[in-house]
Amino acid sequence: MFVERLKFAWRIAFALALIVTSFATTSRNSHAQARSVVDATTYEGADRQQRLQEGAKQEGELTLYTSMPNSDSGPLIAAFEKRFGLKVKIWRASSDVILQRVVRESKVNRIEADILMMDATGLEPVRAENILQEIKSPAVAGLNAQAVPAHYQWIPFYLNGFVQAYNTNLIKKESLPHTGQDLLKPEWKGKLGIEAKDSDWFAEVVLAMGEAEGLKLFRDIVATNGISVRSGHTVLTNLIASGEVPLGLTPYDYSATQLRADGAPIDWLLLPPAIARASGIGIPKTAKHPNAAMLLLDFTVGDGQTVLAARSYTTVINSIDPPFLKGPVKIIDTEVMLGRGEKWAELYKKTFLQQPR
Repeated sequence: MFVERLKFAWRIAFALALIVTSFATTSRNSHAQARSVVDATTYEGADRQQRLQEGAKQEGELTLYTSMPNSDSGPLIAAFEKRFGLKVKIWRASSDVILQRVVRESKVNRIEADILMMDATGLEPVRAENILQEIKSPAVAGLNAQAVPAHYQWIPFYLNGFVQAYNTNLIKKESLPHTGQDLLKPEWKGKLGIEAKDSDWFAEVVLAMGEAEGLKLFRDIVATNGISVRSGHTVLTNLIASGEVPLGLTPYDYSATQLRADGAPIDWLLLPPAIARASGIGIPKTAKHPNAAMLLLDFTVGDGQTVLAARSYTTVINSIDPPFLKGPVKIIDTEVMLGRGEKWAELYKKTFLQQPR
């Protein structure tokens, strides 16, 4: 009996030793990985580029989560892969879905993405979860300073300019509105559309008018003429081109311009104030291929900006004149909006999503 107890005790001790050893090894590996991410994203020495390229060559690949349309991310990634000989694995979804996936993966310490390219409304909540690594890139100095967040945990790479797009077969230029007040005219009844989640745009426009006055205007427009609510900016823009929504209030500039260039009956105007929302790039603290991720970030906010400009995107690099939204533009401070987002999401819902039928 004594021998059996001794054997049992020995097995327990051995199992505990294995657990402790495994935990220590995992802890050391996690610490080493975290250190490599910090080294890749914050090193500023003269040999920075050489170190990144050598590290990326050893890594060989990286995984990208992006909300960009495939038709636009494709040319950008292809140019990067050709430049550096690296393979980029892409998973595409909306910013909302990417946010949910990254937060879910972080809970089990298994974020698969090495780099995120998505709307700032998705990146900022990811940052708030302490998932993103601070970034130091020499390319940041050449970017539109208004678009760069003070925390540097994600970096902007283009602007989504909110425009008012219209179907040119249904609406002639001489009939276009010049101010928001013009949308109260009876000829706009049943012709207006808006995207379902643009509460940050709504907040900026309303506050620019004066909160009480701005809220009253939009409520009056809805009560008088109604506004069709559509989910997704691409969906809204396509519906404008098809004629189902004659005038959309919140399409993105690049999308409407791309469709126009392809021959669709669509054009856009800008009812002041001009509002833009950044899309940005973030690198998780747990990135498995941090050097390759950092190379992609540098490329995207550097030479890759010409690729985006060719696709009608409003770039953030100062050396390229933005093709659209010239003049003063209010870039939404997504960090500030995160703090006041609940209020404006509720106001947006009550104004547009709960309008009487």
